[in-house]
Order: sequence, then structure tokens, then C-alpha cells
Amino acid sequence: MKLTPTLYPGRLLRRYQRFLADVLLESGETVTAHCPNSGSMRGCATPGSPVLLSLSSNPKRKLAHTWELVEADGVWVGINTALPNRIVHEAIAAGEVQELAGYDAIRPEVPYGTGSRIDLLLTGDRPPCYVEVKNVTLVEGGRALFPDAVTTRGQKHLRELMEVVRRGERGVIFFLVQRPDAASVSPADSIDPEYGRLLRLAVAQGVEALAYRAEVTPEEIRLSCRLPVRLD
Repeated sequence: MKLTPTLYPGRLLRRYQRFLADVLLESGETVTAHCPNSGSMRGCATPGSPVLLSLSSNPKRKLAHTWELVEADGVWVGINTALPNRIVHEAIAAGEVQELAGYDAIRPEVPYGTGSRIDLLLTGDRPPCYVEVKNVTLVEGGRALFPDAVTTRGQKHLRELMEVVRRGERGVIFFLVQRPDAASVSPADSIDPEYGRLLRLAVAQGVEALAYRAEVTPEEIRLSCRLPVRLD
């Protein structure tokens, strides 16, 4: 997925109230940007970190800037959680995810479960495939960890994917690691042990756990390779 042609570099001053970030631009101006990430952003919100912001031309927006990338541990990390569904959608449509190839249509945000919407629904001449996409930005010792904060919503998604599988359809939890320094993906048991328990139960009951690493640059974010999901 191509990023907006112009991104504005700066230094993170602080991230606060989850959705706000103060950034010192290279021009010397300090702006408050929208932070499109509701997680803890552990390891990705250190004051002083280089960041890249996009700028909206919509005059009705309260905050014109959006925080897109941060440099953490020497690599660019994509923190905008509005993008992973589009990145994965494009990759599946382009045939870059072999495990999810062969479907005729990809539909986003389809209602399912109890008041939920599946990120991507793949349909064709086979049982439908429900794909829940998770953005991963926390990496420790080469292992990407999800989630970076307790997620009751994520737990609910795992239960709903198990129900999908129980009725004979295909359920997939897709971990998109938006940074290039991860060699595998695991549940962050020390942060949300219940999520880890449910992920292992879901996989044991037939939910498929896929993980892909993305190449992240100021110009583009695209899938680069599949990573193993380690549940040990």
C-alpha cells in the first residue's frame, strides 16, 4: 500500500489520552496530531523518537495531522491501525497470501457474531473464510507480541472465530507485524494472559493463525514474508 506522497518529519514530544500526540516538526512548529492507535504502543511512543505525520486537506478535521510512522529500535514502525485491513486486503487480492488464495470476492467489515464486523470476508465456491486482522508493533528479542494492552475486544473476536469454525466455515486470525525486525509472533501472555489462553484454544479448535511481516518505508507498507506463530 502506497502512503501519502508527503509525510512530515518531526520528533515525538508526548503521546497522551490515547489519541493525541504532540510533535515538534522540523520547521520548529509544534503540532498536536491524531494518534490512530488505541493500544499502549509500548516501545513505540518514547519521547524524542523520530516520527512521520500525514497532513489532511479536510478543513472540517479538528486535527489536521495524523501520526503514521515512528522509528523504534532503528526501524520504521507503522502505528496507524486504520491501515492493516487495507494492506492485507490488497495483498490477498494481489495473490501475495498463498494461504488465502482462490476466493472470488473480498468484502470488508461484514457483520457477524454478536454486534461485530469481520475485517475481511472471503467468498467463492467453497465455505466462506472470516479473516480478523491484528496490527502488531511490539517486538522484544526478535519476537513480535500481541496484544500490547489487555484487549477484551480481541478476546471476543477469538470466541467468534471459534464459533465460525464450529459451524463448518473457515476462521483466520491474521497478525500483521508492521516492522521488519521480528522473526516470529506470539501471544503477549505477560500483558493479557486471557488472550493467550483463548488464542491457543482457538487454534486447537481449528482457527488458523497466520502472521506476516511488513516492509515499512516512508513511501509504502507491503507484506514481505510469512512468520511462524509460536504458541509455546
